[in-house]
Amino acid sequence: MSIKQRFIFSLVLSLPMLVQMIAMPFGWMLPGGAWTMFALTTAIMLVSARPFIHSAWAAFKNHHANMDTLVAIGTATAYLYSVYALLHHQGVFFESAAFVITFILLGQVLEEKMRTNASSAVEKLMDLQVKEADVIRDGQVVKVPLEQIQVGDTLQVKPGQKIAVDGIITTGSSSVDESMVTGESMPITKKVGDQVIGSTINKTGTFRYTAQKVGNDTLLAQIVEMVKKAQNSRAPIQKTADQISNIFVPIVLIIAIITFVVWNVFLNAVPVRALLFAVSVIIIACPCALGLATPTALMVGTGRSAKSGVLIKNGEVLEAANNIQTVVFDKTGTITNGQPQVTDVVGDNHTQILQIAAALETNSEHPLAAAILHQAQTEHIATPTVQNFQAITGKGVQGEIDHQTAFMGNDKLVANYQLSQDLQQQMVQLQNQAKTVVLVGFQEKIIGLIAIQDTPKASARPTITALKKQGLKTVMLTGDNQRVAQAIAQQVGIDQVIANVLPGDKATKVQELQQQSRVAFVGDGINDAPALTIADVGIAMGSGTDIAIESGGIVLVKNDLRGVVQALELSKKTFQRIKLNLFWAFIYNALGIPIAAGLFVGWGLTLSPEIAGLAMALSSISVVSSSLLLNKTKLTPIPD
Repeated sequence: MSIKQRFIFSLVLSLPMLVQMIAMPFGWMLPGGAWTMFALTTAIMLVSARPFIHSAWAAFKNHHANMDTLVAIGTATAYLYSVYALLHHQGVFFESAAFVITFILLGQVLEEKMRTNASSAVEKLMDLQVKEADVIRDGQVVKVPLEQIQVGDTLQVKPGQKIAVDGIITTGSSSVDESMVTGESMPITKKVGDQVIGSTINKTGTFRYTAQKVGNDTLLAQIVEMVKKAQNSRAPIQKTADQISNIFVPIVLIIAIITFVVWNVFLNAVPVRALLFAVSVIIIACPCALGLATPTALMVGTGRSAKSGVLIKNGEVLEAANNIQTVVFDKTGTITNGQPQVTDVVGDNHTQILQIAAALETNSEHPLAAAILHQAQTEHIATPTVQNFQAITGKGVQGEIDHQTAFMGNDKLVANYQLSQDLQQQMVQLQNQAKTVVLVGFQEKIIGLIAIQDTPKASARPTITALKKQGLKTVMLTGDNQRVAQAIAQQVGIDQVIANVLPGDKATKVQELQQQSRVAFVGDGINDAPALTIADVGIAMGSGTDIAIESGGIVLVKNDLRGVVQALELSKKTFQRIKLNLFWAFIYNALGIPIAAGLFVGWGLTLSPEIAGLAMALSSISVVSSSLLLNKTKLTPIPD
């Protein structure tokens, strides 16, 4: 039977005894009296209490004690004594055993419901998948069930439709709402060559795309699986709680025995009353709240972070992230966009400079050429035809445009052509900013400069600023030369630069930093995998390579550096909530045991076993509720 079914069974059989307790002052008793209570309670013990007894017995055989040990011993003691009392025509308290089981199961039912609510948010994403999609087969658009879509299939998506699987756009463009996966509220413009994510919503245009990942390989499926594993994982602090429980339970049993002896022998209480105090101690001390403190907070924390586009893989990573003191960033593709971009066009005729440069670089595959062509396309600058194209060895390229000589290249061209003093000064200034400067000439004269640089991501500087406000040290690790690295570091506010690092040495540098503090490493490339693994916490960019994502303990699905701040902040808040839960769980037991043992009976403050059972259930619910409050906690806003 499920917990809910056991609770309903116990509740239905307990209600008549509850009615008797209420109606007894008015002279009403259950038909059959104590024998009816015996029958009802026996059924509850056999059906609803059986899992507690089995768990306690299994723990005993393994020389352990758990929270079920206290429940089993407390209720069994109350039940067995009542059977003895029934046979000897004495007062019974079957209702205590019945009510304790009912209240404990009530707590577990509510806990289960809260845990389900905490974990279902991400799983509901799977329900958002389409059941079928428009696939191009033999030149025709046909409806195909989702499970029959294969890698390499071409799919068509119309406005308002959901994207079936992960892929890359081949024709058309549109804006896509990816909020259900990445948490990004604004639709994202997608064009040919861009990737799309399964289950996201196409907003405006019609496009076709090629399926790249299907079934369990899609990003959405991987996110759900990753979050499930995280929510079912254990944080190291949970081991401490388990160890405490193993010691705590025998101590409670000893306290219960002492309570009985003191009341019965030294205070001359009748055995029934002494036994009630002992049973109350056992019930109130059940550390259910202690067992829930860590897993519930872990479940809610990882679920909350997943909805923000930050995947924390397990509890160990979450706990480690709480203690991070230094955050190390890879440069290319992490701090920077990973693609050179035109940053400055210097000269009297901006359009002509870009036009000549783009024309000369039309057929080149060099990254700098790609940056120039992209800038020309962005500004809608037409590129004229180049005649008599040729390379100038070690300097650049040249050709003819409209029968006039056009050329471009590096600063070695200054030896062949005259460069004005103004352009000379600006070239030096740009180079000091670690930018690559291209000289552009026309009609035997240098007419302008184009500066190119792998620019920092827009989110880089706000992220670094936010990390510094949290008291964290920031470091950039790169294979670039010191001047280029230092220029990027100054733009984004990085504290320390480690440049000229060979790909294979990144992990070694991280280990050196770990000798001074606990380190998180943020990266995206294949060569970052060793460093991601060796760091105390590896944070992989969502757009990175599969091996980097596999190596990272945290994955930023949105590929937004601000996720680093969110990940560390949520980790700290979740771990603080775990410690708060553990504190209150211990305080509850510390305060409850003396009251249950009758130390305050002179002031009229006592706890019967059934009230102790209700209080224990409420304590567990309070811990779960505390964990659920993580969903409401506010994160530090980071500007764009």
